[in-house]
Amino acid sequence: MSVLSESTVVQVIERARKLAQEMNFAINISVVDDAGLLRGFLRMDNAVPGAIDVSIKKARTAALFRTDSLTLGADAQPGGAIYTLESTNGGLISFGGGVVLYDEQNHVTGAVGIAGATVEADQIIALAAAGRT
Repeated sequence: MSVLSESTVVQVIERARKLAQEMNFAINISVVDDAGLLRGFLRMDNAVPGAIDVSIKKARTAALFRTDSLTLGADAQPGGAIYTLESTNGGLISFGGGVVLYDEQNHVTGAVGIAGATVEADQIIALAAAGRT
């Protein structure tokens, strides 16, 4: 089992914060471990409070299913193979902004969730925060 270290959590949050600032977005940044439990969080100044829970749920979705939330989204639409997935596990989110974190051996260590910008920008920031760009 790979462990998500405190230093990695801080690095992920800082990469997200820096890029969001460069893009002129105020966002919420959540980092969870591989069990979907919160390890780190930052609400940037002026980030909308309604997006706090969204960022956590995006991260939890990616961690619990070992798949980026955007990837799950296509099958979670009405008529999709996993429609209603979002109502499981205390509430999930299946659109862009939840990205899986991997260690050097390509094992899942957790996920990052970004919310508060556009869905497209959330995804870009999350990928950069995860070091996947």
